[in-house]
Amino acid sequence: MPKALPVIDISAPVCCAPVAAGVMSDDDALHVALRLKALADPARVKIMSLLFGSATDGCNSGELAAAIGVGESTVSHHLNQLRNAGLVESTRRGTNVYHRPHRAAVAALVGVLDPNCCR
Repeated sequence: MPKALPVIDISAPVCCAPVAAGVMSDDDALHVALRLKALADPARVKIMSLLFGSATDGCNSGELAAAIGVGESTVSHHLNQLRNAGLVESTRRGTNVYHRPHRAAVAALVGVLDPNCCR
């Protein structure tokens, strides 16, 4: 029987020493890799691009689906992966759910990859 993967909460922003600081611990490397894995899909990169370019109130699944040319269920799947990685925040307003990037989490991930970026 295949070994079950561990369930790890990666919804909080990543917090560890930068990659350039030396060899990371196994745990820190896993946390960074899981967040990068959530971004390792062209549709998710497009979704993040749209969310960063949207108004501050965010976009709903229908708007995202129309913009990238896939079904709403596909967008919902991708948003779930991004939300589980802590990279997207979602807010329900009436019957719609609006999504926006979790800027602090993305900035923390960038800081781990390159602490001198964006200065």
